[in-house]
Amino acid sequence: MKPINQRELAVFALIDILEAGGYNNIVLKRTLKSEELTSQQNAFITELVNGTLRNMIHIDYILDEFSKTQTKKMKPLVLNILRISVYQIKFMPKIPESAICNEAVNLVKAKGYKNLAPFVNGVLRNILRNKDNILYPEVGTLKYISVMYSFPYWLIKYFSTFLTPDIIEEICKASTVPPKLSICINTLKITREELLEELAADGVEATLSLNNEDCIYITKTSDITKLKSFEAGHFHVMDEVSMEAVKTLAPKPFDLVYDICAAPGGKTFYMAQLMEDQGEIQAWDIHPHKLKLIEYGAKRLGINIITPAVVDALKHDKKKANTADCVLIDAPCTGFGTLNKKPDIKYNKTLEDVQSRAGTQMDILKNASTYVKKGGTLVYSTCTISAEENEKNIDWFIQNFDFDLISQKQYLPQPNGSSDGFFIAHMIRR
Repeated sequence: MKPINQRELAVFALIDILEAGGYNNIVLKRTLKSEELTSQQNAFITELVNGTLRNMIHIDYILDEFSKTQTKKMKPLVLNILRISVYQIKFMPKIPESAICNEAVNLVKAKGYKNLAPFVNGVLRNILRNKDNILYPEVGTLKYISVMYSFPYWLIKYFSTFLTPDIIEEICKASTVPPKLSICINTLKITREELLEELAADGVEATLSLNNEDCIYITKTSDITKLKSFEAGHFHVMDEVSMEAVKTLAPKPFDLVYDICAAPGGKTFYMAQLMEDQGEIQAWDIHPHKLKLIEYGAKRLGINIITPAVVDALKHDKKKANTADCVLIDAPCTGFGTLNKKPDIKYNKTLEDVQSRAGTQMDILKNASTYVKKGGTLVYSTCTISAEENEKNIDWFIQNFDFDLISQKQYLPQPNGSSDGFFIAHMIRR
């Protein structure tokens, strides 16, 4: 049986993401399922792919400093072999340097680029000799932040229009930290103490959230879907700050709730828990296949009050006007608050995307707000850091519609990887 080349799998995953436009999480999941891998191999490949993506601008800066051939002129295969090698040199110090070079050279040869082996070896040896003397942009400048934390310069400049350099650097630094996995306890089926016992029995390390009694952070598990507690529907995966949006909405038993853009359903499930599975939640999404995820999740969790429906949030339904006690808009956004989980996003977005998303969000707000009863609650949330998509949208909305703003808050990504960047606005219809 041919031995598995973990670095080769990582390189081709990167090519799929960066050259073919594949989504990072989907490509990585497919890659890891393509071979019989140990948990250690799984972790190493994941680290190479996600770590390289999180730090790619930094890595390319180093390569361009020490290679006569600039990265933009390199063949994709050779470039991504060099990228994962520089990532190991710079960010994985426990790996022997000789092994990094030898593996890179052997992989280049094995893939038909034997003539480029001396080039790859020379570039990596040059970097190894000078890794502690790399000339970076001036500390504290926007260019320095862009390079050190691998954010496109246009995005750093955009952030600078509404954030201070210190806060920008905090956000960027937090986005390079691997995320912690958080789960939401299904209080309809189990108590927190009982779930902690189940997780411990399965060898899972669990840490309680300090801010939300329904949230637990877990480690020491490679595939949560194989846990007995998952199969029994005792929890679902959900970011802690995302749970805060549902707590802000505060739906009660017997409420009628419209969950706009509901898939994949985490907030929907948590709402049902707070409602004690009494009342009705209409979970809307434009994609039928995503609604299947909600149906499956609700069945696994034992939730009965969710009604999934294919609904275009941009099209108004007069029949639903003034009917809902609560409406949650988890608006489609640029996702700049989730870059530690989806690092490829920052390379795929433009300023035009920010402006386009903001326009779409305004249209969704306009439609969805009409469904709220007088005195009812509207919560607007995004998982991005963007004044156009967040504060400016809410300013426009409050000025033009019959709602009072109760609160709004921009949550920043946490430096320990425990939470996404998120925005939540809480409004009441007059």
